Amino acid sequence: MHATNISEARKGVAVGVTSSIAWGINTVIIGVILLKAPFIDTKEAIVLAPFISSFTHDLFSSLWMILLMAVKGKIIEVLKYMKTRNGLIISLAALFGGPVGMTCYLLGINYIGATYTASISSLFPGIGALLAFIFLKERIGPRTWLGIVLSITGVIILSYMPSAGSSNHHFLLGVLLALGSAIGWGLEGVICAWGMKDDDADPEIAVVIRQTSSALAYAIIVIPIIHGYSLTFQVITSGAVWLFLIAAFLGAANYVLYYRAIHLIGAARGTALNNTYAAWAIAISVVVFNTPVSFQLIIGTVIVIVGSFFVSGNLKELVHISGDFDNTDLEESKISV
Repeated sequence: MHATNISEARKGVAVGVTSSIAWGINTVIIGVILLKAPFIDTKEAIVLAPFISSFTHDLFSSLWMILLMAVKGKIIEVLKYMKTRNGLIISLAALFGGPVGMTCYLLGINYIGATYTASISSLFPGIGALLAFIFLKERIGPRTWLGIVLSITGVIILSYMPSAGSSNHHFLLGVLLALGSAIGWGLEGVICAWGMKDDDADPEIAVVIRQTSSALAYAIIVIPIIHGYSLTFQVITSGAVWLFLIAAFLGAANYVLYYRAIHLIGAARGTALNNTYAAWAIAISVVVFNTPVSFQLIIGTVIVIVGSFFVSGNLKELVHISGDFDNTDLEESKISV
């Protein structure tokens, strides 16, 4: 954690919440894309759609970030950072979060359905918090642990629907795969925090490395294995490409904000706040698509919001006392909300 005063702690919480909103909108757009041609043209396309959409999303997202770095004149910095130890660590985080986490997630959906998989994979903030507590020595008080548990519980309530998946003889394998996605995403946050442990770390450069590494892993390993380049070309040359560009822009914004939150307030709190995207995605679906509002939706959303409050509420816990921490900061750190 690198927040040195209450102002930076508030900023860390704010960007963490904003990252979840960006990912919530991104999720809704991806859902719309998957209902369009060419993803629905054939049975094979329907099966490959999640993998192709993930690859295309990360590819375009990396291009957005490279464009941003070019505009800022930081391309040379990115190339230099990629060769450093921290750059390699962030690339490792990308592999856990992208190809490993997403592939387990998509295979989990294939075996036990989206509802069970979404519920189980939403455990990743808890896994990330535990790993951050053990390996990064992050200070996590009882109030924050309660918030993380509440946030995860709320997301599970939002995601869960009764399913016939439990009668599937591959159910145990599907559960293990869903847990694999949670572990992968939890590891991404912790490894990313490790890679950005220096005070001068740049989350924007980290995201360029993250998205580019993920896109390359898909391009070199995942897409050839599933013989998906033909469908990828169809997607890029279809009308859906414009929606992908918008989703990828939001995805890039999400990761910049998410990584900045991790840098300021730590992996445990950053992942917990980012995980509330499910509530935002559902809220957006209600407003834009008139999705019916159920009691389950209301309860789950309220629990997520309360959990987020507990995660971010005690700003004193987020302040990292360093040598340049002045008396004003010490007085401010006594304030909590």
